Amino acid sequence: MNHSFKDKVVLVTGGTSGIGKVTALEFARAGAKVVVSGRREKEGAEVVSNIEKLGGSAAFVRTDVSKDADVKAMVDFTISTYGRLDIAFNNAGVEWMGPLAQTSEAAYRNVFDVNVWGVLNSMRHEIPAMLKTGGGAIVNTSSVAGHVGMAEVSIYIASKHAVEGLTKSLAMEFARQNIRINAVAPGPIATDMIDRFAGKEGEKRDYLASIVPMGRIGLSEDIAAAVIYLSSDAAKYVTGTSLLVDGGYVAQ
Repeated sequence: MNHSFKDKVVLVTGGTSGIGKVTALEFARAGAKVVVSGRREKEGAEVVSNIEKLGGSAAFVRTDVSKDADVKAMVDFTISTYGRLDIAFNNAGVEWMGPLAQTSEAAYRNVFDVNVWGVLNSMRHEIPAMLKTGGGAIVNTSSVAGHVGMAEVSIYIASKHAVEGLTKSLAMEFARQNIRINAVAPGPIATDMIDRFAGKEGEKRDYLASIVPMGRIGLSEDIAAAVIYLSSDAAKYVTGTSLLVDGGYVAQ
C-alpha cells in the first residue's frame, strides 16, 4: 500500500480485534496517528502496544458506541490527544442470527443500537470535528448483508441495509463540504465474529467458504486494504459508495 497518512489522525471504532485491529495497524504503518476505540480495555491496550512497536503513535479510548456520552467522549479524546480528526473507520458492530420465531424486541434493540445508532451517532460527532480542519473521510463497515437478503439473519441484515442508507444519505449531505463518506461491505472474513457465527471449523464454516465464488473465506487484511483506499487521496472523487470485498459473493 503506497498510501501515505503522515500527519493524519485516524479513529477506528471496534478496533480491539478482527478487521478493526488489522486496519488500525495498517493505518499506523502508513504513517497515521491512530485512536483505537472499543469496549475491551486489555485488547485495546494490546493494539496500541503493537502500533508503538511499529514505531507508530496510538491511544486507546474505551467506548460503547451505543451510548451517546461514550461517543462524544471518544471524539473529544481524539481531539484532546492529537488536536484533530481526519479519518474515521466506524467499524464497531455485533452479529445476530435466528429464525423469525427467535426475533425479539431486545435482540432488535441491541443490534440496532450498536450497528445503526452507533454508526449514525459516531458520524454525528466526527463530522463537526472534521469540518473544523476543512474536511475528512469516513468509512462505515457494512456487509454483503447490506446488499442482499439471507434466511434467518433478519435483524442483522436490516441493520446493515440501514448502514448503507446512512452512508449514502450523509455522503450527499456533506459532499460539498469536503467530507467523503463510504462503506466497505465484507463477505465472510476470518474473524472472531465468523467463529461465533459459523464455528472455527466444521460444516457451517465449510458451507460459508463454498458459497463464495473464490471458494474461500477472506482475511481482515483484504478489508483493511479497501478501507485504506477509500480513506486515501486515491479515492478523492469517491463518495456515497459501498465497496464489496466478498470474493464475488454478491455478483452471483
